[in-house]
Amino acid sequence: MPDKITIGVSACLLGEKMRYDGGHKLCPYLTDVLGSWFRFVPICPEVGCGLSVPREAMHLEGNPAAPRLVTIESRIDLTEQMLAWCGQTVVELEAHHLNGFVFKKGSPSCGLFRVNVYTKGMSARAGRGLFAGAVADHFPLLPAEEEGRLEDPGFRENFLERVFAYKRLQDFQKEDGSLGGLVAFHTRHKLQVMAHHPVSY
Repeated sequence: MPDKITIGVSACLLGEKMRYDGGHKLCPYLTDVLGSWFRFVPICPEVGCGLSVPREAMHLEGNPAAPRLVTIESRIDLTEQMLAWCGQTVVELEAHHLNGFVFKKGSPSCGLFRVNVYTKGMSARAGRGLFAGAVADHFPLLPAEEEGRLEDPGFRENFLERVFAYKRLQDFQKEDGSLGGLVAFHTRHKLQVMAHHPVSY
């Protein structure tokens, strides 16, 4: 693959000081290991939608299927502001031809799995960050993972396998797209597909 694989990343994971408290959440595995092979597209949804650094902490509230993004102390609802930015940004991301995305776990904007959603003072880890949800909806085939889960060898291997396969699929669609090429693509990935789901194969 002559072109570097392109991965979207929550900007704080690359050491950029964009967190609500003015800090970062540098992930050395991303910068020191994957950085040798991947090209990163850093994104901070909260800064991107116009919020400052530092800023008041916020969380998700209400229905986990359609939560609201609300500041904790001042009770400002930022949902529409964030969703408007998300809708515009996912379209802009098409130009980057992303091969995967690594999100910040637990974030009300970037958390991909089991994000806390508060209802009547009680929390349930049943939500998804607004930006992570927008990316997943707009790019349903895009391999996505959280940085915390990349510490697990099984999750890490699965994510990287999907990223490389998705890159090859995108290259095929861009450079070939023929029926014969599709057969060759599936032949090349026969054992890989069978290892995951023989029925689908």
